[in-house]
Amino acid sequence: MGYLDEDGYLFICDRAKDMIISGGVNIYPAEVEGVLASHPAIADVAVIGVPDPEWGEQVKAVVELLDGTEPSDALADQIIGYCRDRLASFKCPRTVDFDAALPRTEAGKLVKRQIRDSYWAGAGRQV
Repeated sequence: MGYLDEDGYLFICDRAKDMIISGGVNIYPAEVEGVLASHPAIADVAVIGVPDPEWGEQVKAVVELLDGTEPSDALADQIIGYCRDRLASFKCPRTVDFDAALPRTEAGKLVKRQIRDSYWAGAGRQV
């Protein structure tokens, strides 16, 4: 997924299969991940769409914290606030989950499908 600017430059936003559609609005996880990756407590992050009965999908951040940082509800709220200070509110995660280590391939590529599947299991959606 991408767009051309007025000067004809092509900007790649994200992969179509990773796009989150919430309330009819397209949200590109790479944009949200870019913001969250700059948070001082975050070592790694995956942003995915999870089932939402009202909006279809909602934005969720699955976060691997830096060593020595403890997960908490307060930290999750701080991470969401950090995102809201930098992005439109509809792009920000509504929830944050913490994971000790995000799944990666041997080449180091994040395996988002594995993360998404755990949230969509039983929801009736093929991802």
